[in-house]
Amino acid sequence: MNWDTMKGDWKRIKGKIREKWGELTDDEIDKIQGRREQLEGLLQKKFGLAKDEAKRQIDAFELDAFKHSEV
Repeated sequence: MNWDTMKGDWKRIKGKIREKWGELTDDEIDKIQGRREQLEGLLQKKFGLAKDEAKRQIDAFELDAFKHSEV
């Protein structure tokens, strides 16, 4: 699975994002609409993360979210 597939399964992925980053609001998550760059920017802004750290967290999230979806 990749980010294009993630857009197609956005409702399920939104739930996983809520689990991982619980302080994000529904409105913030809705604005992402499956765009990785939007999520990176939001994590940087909301949590004060450096760009590299935001990317690292999203990479880890992808591995976990995609691993479970390919069952």
